[in-house]
Amino acid sequence: MLSRIYIKNFALIDTLEVSLKNGLQVITGETGAGKSIILGALRLILGERADVKSIAKTEEKSVVETEFSLNNQFKKFFIENDLDYELQTIIRREILPSGKSRAFINDVPVTLDILRELSSQLIDIHSQFETSNLFTSEYQFKIIDGLSENKKIIEEYQQEFSEFQTLKLLLKKLKTQLSESNKESDYKEFLLNELEELKLDDVDFEDVQNQLSIQENAGMISENVGQILSRFHQEEIGILSFFNEATSKLSKISEVSTSFAELDERLETTFVELKDIISELEHEAERVEINPENLLYLTDLNNKINALFLKHNVSDLSELIEIRNQLAGDQKGASELEEQIEETEENISQKEKTLQSLASKLSKNRHKNVPVFIKKAEELLKKLGLEKAKVDIELQDADDFNPFGKENIQLLFQANSGFPLKPIQTAISGGERSRVMLAVKKIIAESDELPTLILDEIDTGVSGKVAEEIGNLMREMSEDMQLIVISHLAQVAAKGNDNYKVVKQDISGRTQSTIIPLSSEEKLNEIAQLLSGSKITEAALAQAKELIG
Repeated sequence: MLSRIYIKNFALIDTLEVSLKNGLQVITGETGAGKSIILGALRLILGERADVKSIAKTEEKSVVETEFSLNNQFKKFFIENDLDYELQTIIRREILPSGKSRAFINDVPVTLDILRELSSQLIDIHSQFETSNLFTSEYQFKIIDGLSENKKIIEEYQQEFSEFQTLKLLLKKLKTQLSESNKESDYKEFLLNELEELKLDDVDFEDVQNQLSIQENAGMISENVGQILSRFHQEEIGILSFFNEATSKLSKISEVSTSFAELDERLETTFVELKDIISELEHEAERVEINPENLLYLTDLNNKINALFLKHNVSDLSELIEIRNQLAGDQKGASELEEQIEETEENISQKEKTLQSLASKLSKNRHKNVPVFIKKAEELLKKLGLEKAKVDIELQDADDFNPFGKENIQLLFQANSGFPLKPIQTAISGGERSRVMLAVKKIIAESDELPTLILDEIDTGVSGKVAEEIGNLMREMSEDMQLIVISHLAQVAAKGNDNYKVVKQDISGRTQSTIIPLSSEEKLNEIAQLLSGSKITEAALAQAKELIG
């Protein structure tokens, strides 16, 4: 339950601190006293957006702190989120002058998502302006699922449904990728085949160009090499004969001087090198032959490679190989996409079977408990002055899965006998809304494990006997939960286990709101004032005593 509220520097509140108890806690106060400000601060604990305009003293931070008395059912949440579990847990929101907001659970900083997840299990704030929730499918499913004890099934279903939706999005993405890939597939396959045909890994492009140059110039090479070799090998004036004679003569005089010996050695070395050059020239000359088929092959290969350089805007064979590998990877990627699509479709099919099973269980339990809801709701509405009201819940099979199963829901209502039931949003009047919502809240409270419920002027627009019944109903609800009620009805205030009043006063020339607990005598006077207005009469006091009982 909510055991303490502390608010500092928030709107008209300078500092406010109040302790709350279990049972029916009734808060009263004049219009404009600041009740809505307190609720606005509490909504920050629920994770709603913080507004820097709420800071009264702009140079200081604004603080909203609540303390909850917990039991061990919440321990799992704290362990899963790595938080310190305390039986008296403190939740705090701070709004800094810069506008930045911070959230803490037991002094540990947390994200708003974690804050919302915890606070939604601890407290629910319902305003008279939020009765439109009753018109939503989500809220209507919440009513019947609470009665049907579907909590665990719906949690499992919604987890599966979330994964199902994720798989469907993945499938759509994969199909889009495959479609885009297929649009270029033929052209990419053509480019890949073109590159693979050349067997680029086995090609030495530099050697191809060299061999092609030799083939193209084979005649000129043979002619010139032949002339060189002829000049070297002539018997009388050949270069080799000359060198041979020169080395022989220089060898004879090398003994005369070391200088000649060195020259002799150098000439001998040169002669050996020259003979080696001639030998290699003869070898190369033997290899050079005009081969039209080889020339055609080399020319074709060279032209194809140069054409690919131009097509792919590269200048190196390694770059062509990289492009080929990329294209091969793209083709493989398309094949992998097809496999992923097939696997995802299979997973979706399995999810559909699981969802169908869970949805069937949900539906079975709901249909079973529709009569229970009708009976409870109509009994409560009769107590609340809607004696002839009729309600029903219509469940129809849906074409596809939704967050609540595979069916649609419609809450039907009619306040007067002799008329057909209609969807509640078209059949309910403004004066009936608060009473129907209170009846629904009572039904939900019986099956919900929510520790604290705050009702903000949900009893607006009723009086007399109906107001009395509303007070009785609220007192009954508070037996199973902490019920905090903001009300202007004396009949409701009289039923409070504890009563509080929001007051507005001028302090040091500044208007401030705060909340004060009421003693038994102050409670009596407050109820009398609600009955008679600003001037408390003896009759009002007597009636107040009677209401308190």
